[in-house]
Formats: sequence, structure tokens, C-alpha cells
Amino acid sequence: MTILKISLYFFSFLVILTVLLPLIKKDFWVFRVFDYPRLQKFVIIGFLIAAWLLLLRDSLIIIDWCIIVFLGVTFIHLFYVILPFTFLGRTMIDRVKAPNQDTINILVSNVYQYNTSYSKLLALIEKRNPDIIFLVETDQKWLQAVIGLREEYPYYIETPQENTYGLLFYSKLPLKKQEINFLIDKEIPSIIVDVEYDNQNVRIYGLHPTPPVPQENKYSTDRDAEILLIGKMAKEYKDPCIVIGDMNDVAWSYTTELFLKTSELMDPRRGRGMYSTFNAKQLLLRWPLDHYFLSSHFRLVDMKVEKTIDSDHFPISISLIILREDEADKMEADSENKALADEKIKAGLNGSPR
Repeated sequence: MTILKISLYFFSFLVILTVLLPLIKKDFWVFRVFDYPRLQKFVIIGFLIAAWLLLLRDSLIIIDWCIIVFLGVTFIHLFYVILPFTFLGRTMIDRVKAPNQDTINILVSNVYQYNTSYSKLLALIEKRNPDIIFLVETDQKWLQAVIGLREEYPYYIETPQENTYGLLFYSKLPLKKQEINFLIDKEIPSIIVDVEYDNQNVRIYGLHPTPPVPQENKYSTDRDAEILLIGKMAKEYKDPCIVIGDMNDVAWSYTTELFLKTSELMDPRRGRGMYSTFNAKQLLLRWPLDHYFLSSHFRLVDMKVEKTIDSDHFPISISLIILREDEADKMEADSENKALADEKIKAGLNGSPR
């Protein structure tokens, strides 16, 4: 057996395994971490199929054809998963090209706590001039670096932390309500803010849960529970609302889909692109971790992944307006979805991984 064929066996089995593992809905990191590189696996499988058929077509045996068929099935599965995040997918949230009212402009950025390129973030803020800024992974040094924002953004919430889970929120729009919560973990804050926009309140939920990786949290339980708990709050809130932040979960994961169904919020990425924000330092390892989820009151004016600020995440900005509700594109939960979401929230609150 040639080295080429041994290599193809090895990589084919490996990539098929990484496709199958996320289908097992367990919270242990081994099952969840392979949710992230779906596009990368799609491309790798395409190359593997081509390699089998082009390089070894004259020496294929039954087991080789079985592997090629398996690769083909996983290729089709991954295509189905990523299709909604391409221009071929169905859009959520209609776009308005020339709004006849003022927009609400938001900038979200995971700054990377150990990044010291404060001036790059401040230059981006000056250039974009958003109405609302939400910064995560902010410690006391980051607070001191951006504290001058208070002059232009007189409404703010500052909860810096040294554990990479600090949050800073700045707004030009008046705040009608503000909360700092520790929903799942006493060291992981999230915020709820009501801002006044267009003569009405807009509720904003800002969060940054832990990722399911060994050095942070071996289980996705806490992350999933916090995301779904926020989704449940958003569902109960009947007025315009937005969920923002670094969710440490990709747009195509089953948890995010469960969140969309149970919250009835919408993802403006769908039908438009992946808008990958992480990893800013690795061109071939990028996926969408920083999100905006919108209630049906909103229309999209623009959304953009911004240039690097030397963080491991790209900032992402969005411009929105409020019109009448349009619920045509939202997803809805069935009884099984609701039961699963409640089970995952309970597991997170009780500290019992699934």
C-alpha cells in the first residue's frame, strides 16, 4: 500500500469523525468544538474526494469506494449546514437601502484582554461613530484606555474583570434601564439595557459566555444555558430587542438554531454571508462567533466585519431601523425544542453537564 493511499485513509477517517461528532448532542467539548470549522471541513472533504478519484482512480477497491461515498454524504451534509449563510440561502430580516429615518448603529468588539492596541479601537470608533459600543474581554487597563469615551457616550455600564470576561457598554442614547447579571456563573457577567431610540425603548442583551474548550470549560453546558436563558427572556419581551456579543458559538450550531427557534429572534447573517469574526490572526481558521440577533421589529441597513484592531476577533458593526413587525422569516419552536431548551437551561443553572 502506498504512502499516498495510507495518508488518504487516515485523513478521510479523521475528517469523517469530525463531521459525525457534532451530531452527538452531548455537552463535552470533544463533541462541541467540531461545530466551529464546518466550512473548512467542507473544503477539505472536497479535496479528499478529488484526490481519491483523480490520483487513485485506477486502483480503487470496494473499501475505497465506501470511503468515497461516506465523504460524499458528509460533503452534502456540510453543504446543507452552511448553505443558509451564503447568498443562496433565505434571508432573515429585510434590508432597507435608503431609510427615511435615523438608524441605530452598534459596534461589538471582543478586544482580547491582552491586546494593547487601544488606539486602533478608538480610531475605529471615531471613524464609525456608532450610537452604541459593546466591548468584551475588557479588564481595568482597557477601561482606563477607553474611559475618554464617556465624553461622547454619557450613558455607560462598566464591569471590567481580570478573567477575560469583563464588559464595557457605552451609549449616546439614554438608558431607561440597566442591569448587570451573573446568570449562570458568578464570575461571568451579562447585561440587560433599555435604550431610548426613535421615541421607544429598545432592549439590548449583551453577553459573553465561556467556550467549550479544555482550557476554559470542558463542557458547553454553561454557554448553552446562558444563550438559551437570554433567548427565553427575549421571547417574553414583546417590544423591540437585540441580543449582541461574543457567544463563543457559531451561527450554524444546533444550540444557535435552538436559540433562534425558542427566542423567535432572527439572524441577519442568513442569506447574506458568514461574516466570520474569529480568528482574526488565522486566515484559514475563521468562523462567526460575534453575533447580532434581532426581533422582527427591525430592518437591516448595513452589517460589516471591520478591520483588525490586533485582537483575535474582528469587530462587527450593524445599522438598523425599526418598522412594523414582520414575522415571516422567524423560526418557531415545537414542544420538543422547548423541552430541550428548558432541560439545557436547568442543567446550566444546576451545574450538571449533559
